[in-house]
Amino acid sequence: MLHLQNLRARFKELDQGHVFRFWDLLGEVEQEALLSQLKRIDLPALMTALAAMRAREASAPARLSPAPIERMPLAGGNSSRWQAARQRGEQLLSEGRVAVVVVAGGQATRLGYPGPKGLFPIGPISERSLFELQAQKLRRLAARYGRPLPWYVMTSPSTDAPTRAFFKQRNGFGLDAADIFFFEQAMLPSFDFEGRLMLATPGSLSESPDGHGGCLTALLASGALDDMEARGVTTLFYYQVDNPLVRMADPAYLGFHAEASAEMSCKVVRKAEPAEKLGTVARIDDSLGVVEYTELDDADRFETDGDGELVYWAGSTAIHLFETAFIRRVAAEADRWLPFHASAKKIPTIDDEGRPVTPEAPNGHKLERFVFDALPAAERTAVVETARAVEFSPVKNAHGSDSPQTARRDLVTSFRTWLEESGIPVPPDVRIEFDQSRVDGPDDVRALGIRDLSDAADWIRIEPENSGATP
Repeated sequence: MLHLQNLRARFKELDQGHVFRFWDLLGEVEQEALLSQLKRIDLPALMTALAAMRAREASAPARLSPAPIERMPLAGGNSSRWQAARQRGEQLLSEGRVAVVVVAGGQATRLGYPGPKGLFPIGPISERSLFELQAQKLRRLAARYGRPLPWYVMTSPSTDAPTRAFFKQRNGFGLDAADIFFFEQAMLPSFDFEGRLMLATPGSLSESPDGHGGCLTALLASGALDDMEARGVTTLFYYQVDNPLVRMADPAYLGFHAEASAEMSCKVVRKAEPAEKLGTVARIDDSLGVVEYTELDDADRFETDGDGELVYWAGSTAIHLFETAFIRRVAAEADRWLPFHASAKKIPTIDDEGRPVTPEAPNGHKLERFVFDALPAAERTAVVETARAVEFSPVKNAHGSDSPQTARRDLVTSFRTWLEESGIPVPPDVRIEFDQSRVDGPDDVRALGIRDLSDAADWIRIEPENSGATP
């Protein structure tokens, strides 16, 4: 009872006493659940962070300048440097110093799929899930370099159980269970526009996952970081689950990161057009950072150089590399390096009588952390360019751009390119899909020494475009 009184006094002192409004109407189980939820919230720290967030929003815009970028050979980069970087990255892989983390806390609701996004079927012919395609790539890396890459899978409270069940049902997609580590990101409460905590029910706060930046704090809190370091891992490859084209633990990227003695690195693509909804990688004041597309002003968005090219062309792919020691340092000072950001959302809540309210317009803020906010904490960084067609085709929307249809199309185009680069003729108007645990790039195709698709056996599937398979 004394603990309850202290908790009520603390929330009241910070003008959040309304969270106990329905206390006397709750059953004992509901009361215990609410107390458990409230005890997890460091309210003074959260209120301080919110005040700092408002101060940042009111401050003068940052000064931008272009970031130094390692350009692709096709864009003028040095081929010899890329070859040397690849060799250095391959050494890291063969020494077992690399692990992989995937951010997979989101649901596929926007895609019309009832479950976690990682379960979404994306194979152009097989309809294999995003998770399975990525597991195939990890199996190929392990076979190529003789060392497994531990896979750290970040879930959220809503995706954790179904994700674990899916992996178990599919026997880890052929990976050793000892090399798969699940961990959950944290949850953050929502606030109305007056800065008051929002109730989802009379006995619970409205909460949402703490964003991809929560990955770094969750790696520390869950023991995943300890597990990596016990395995001898020093470098972590980070990506988001909705990008089926991602080149998992790309050796050249790893090599440039190591060559720069970088603590955190970014991969970028040339933006398709100035207003594309990608963060822009640039120097912000005196540090490398990412400017969200909503925060980039038009003067910078449309600025061109003497050749008429965009000055701020480098779009973030959300593919990063981290040193494990750097993650530990940033996560220990999360409020300094990973500040909260607020997004206005339609948040289901209750009225003064405790009745459910489904808002028709944004009625509050959801809070999240952004992983790229850690960039200024890094003493050294590397930014490496990649080609969109090679490595970036996210699944964000049900239809149109960045949709399952465009991702499947881009997978097929990528597979076709591997074959054509290897001198293997490909019939027109066919859908192609590789087993990427066997073949994951043109080098693998060439190594097989085949001359014709009839020699391809079971590592490739081909169907006519009009066969009725998934488009």
